[in-house]
Amino acid sequence: MCEDSHGGLGRRALFATGAAAALTLGSVSFASAADGGRESRTLRGTLPPGSPDFVYVPVEVPAGVRELKVAYTYDRPSVPAGTLGNALDIGVFDERGTELGGRGFRGWSGGARTEFFVRADDATPGYLPGPVREGTWHIALGPYTVAPQGLSYEITITLTYGEPGEAAEPVFPPERAKGRGRAWYRGDCHLHSWHSDGRRTPVEIGELARAAGLDFINSSEHNTHSAHAHWADVAGDDLLVMLGEEITTRNGHVVALGTDPGTFVDWRYRARDNRFGRFARQIRRAGGLVVPAHPHATCIGCNWKFGFGEADAIEVWNGPYTPDDEVALADWDSMLVASVRDGRDWIPAMGSSDAHRSPDAVGSPQTVVLADDLTREAVQEGIRAGRSYIAESARVALSLRVSGGRGEHAGIGERLTVDRDTPVTVRLEVTGAPRCTVRLVTDQGVVHTSAPLPVSGSGVVEWRTTPSYAAYVRAELRHEAAAGPLPGPLAAFTNPVFLGRR
Repeated sequence: MCEDSHGGLGRRALFATGAAAALTLGSVSFASAADGGRESRTLRGTLPPGSPDFVYVPVEVPAGVRELKVAYTYDRPSVPAGTLGNALDIGVFDERGTELGGRGFRGWSGGARTEFFVRADDATPGYLPGPVREGTWHIALGPYTVAPQGLSYEITITLTYGEPGEAAEPVFPPERAKGRGRAWYRGDCHLHSWHSDGRRTPVEIGELARAAGLDFINSSEHNTHSAHAHWADVAGDDLLVMLGEEITTRNGHVVALGTDPGTFVDWRYRARDNRFGRFARQIRRAGGLVVPAHPHATCIGCNWKFGFGEADAIEVWNGPYTPDDEVALADWDSMLVASVRDGRDWIPAMGSSDAHRSPDAVGSPQTVVLADDLTREAVQEGIRAGRSYIAESARVALSLRVSGGRGEHAGIGERLTVDRDTPVTVRLEVTGAPRCTVRLVTDQGVVHTSAPLPVSGSGVVEWRTTPSYAAYVRAELRHEAAAGPLPGPLAAFTNPVFLGRR
């Protein structure tokens, strides 16, 4: 039920948004006030278990509003072990509506904030500044999880009347930095600032990225593009800042990597709604890459369920290396085998930090890309082609090269086109990985394991094979295992080099 501050009972209706079902509550109305005045309304209600993914509160905004402010709270009752408690996300859509695609989108903070404001000249991080125009706005609630007792909430909406402030034109970072021509560039493409649920400012992230030896980063806030206009002062000749979003659905998260400035991608659908292809195409039309994030993460709604038919790359390693990354690596390797079997294109792997706050380390891991220059387009092309490896830090560098008997050679993400029975030599050169073990992996699995590298961290590993024996080869650098026969955590791994004629 929806109850306003006067005790009135709001009506509610269930309807479809073009994706998941949603609940719309009775509208909240305001009367026009004198210039500079302020007026508030408070709503209270309870959502039961099994509520729709999104609940909309219509707000009738009159003319002459300078600022819209929303504050909310909800109860967090005790629940038995293993039972989900309450978590309620929030955002807002303006008078242009809530239709799927986000034309009326004005901001989303998920569960990271208890209040936000929007006005012409400024807005809370996560929200878009702009005029508060007359019409029906909608507060968007997302009951992420609901306790068995239900989720009781209270929302206070405050309008401040007066002349709007002057809106500033957004300034976006350039699509080019001062590169080194064709070279290996290091980047972290999954980061969060205070524009979603991170605690760092863009400036702080830029400082940490430079300290981590990165050449490029990608803005990837949860379900909002509000940060896009706040990176121009962070970028520089030494740091390329690409713009994107982490589209955070109830069936998995996907990073839009390097989209055009101001691109918003909607997240209000599940796999069963058959809508993801539409938004994957939107990402590509906006010049971005589609990268499913942490596909085997165990948090609610984090596990990827949309399939990989639309993926340009897969985030196999996310933050500190954990068992779900190990599962993602094995799953990705199985996809490589299937691509060889079926004669179809393969999907490259990536790694990113997903850093939110201290002590999360920006640039751990990082994707190291062979690109023609330090530009958005060149970096994306290197990632799309799989000319990359993933390293835990800038200390680790490697080179994987496969050569044939007549001087033919191929590197990471490439194909050595020789006959099936041609002898080939696999050579891996490593620096910055003391006491790490090298494992060479083919479509058969692990076929060669080296002795631990010396404490200097440098070494060379060679292995000989034929394309009839190995359809591809890739390398893994592993730290020493703590105990038992299981391999230690990754220090680095490469995308494959393919062998033989297709």
